[in-house]
Amino acid sequence: MTILENQINLIAQNKTEFDKGQELILKSSEFDFNETFEILKNYIFNSIPNKSDYNSDSYQKAIVSIPIKQTFTPIIILNKFSTKNAFKKLSELSESEYEKIIISLLWIFKITDTERRETECKNGCGHYWHNIT
Repeated sequence: MTILENQINLIAQNKTEFDKGQELILKSSEFDFNETFEILKNYIFNSIPNKSDYNSDSYQKAIVSIPIKQTFTPIIILNKFSTKNAFKKLSELSESEYEKIIISLLWIFKITDTERRETECKNGCGHYWHNIT
């Protein structure tokens, strides 16, 4: 697991406070939008239990609770389009949207992974990242 992946999982598991964690990622001199975006996309897709419906309840709950304005472009896209189409559109936005995109995706992963840990992984699982410290 890379340092970035570790940091993302620490945020998702409330072992790093969300605002502090997202700032550490976004303000890092090594921040790479494309790498971070791809990791979060894969994590989100894998954290949603029903792979035939990526617009699950936990995913929808996550979108409406993202801690930035619901009128920001990334959130409008996430609300308007199916998950896979939304991610394609997010990847095409300008650099001025990168911070809002990463905050949105970090939040979505935090919510969907929490639900996964509380349901499908409740009695233990083989996901080594659910046991990081």
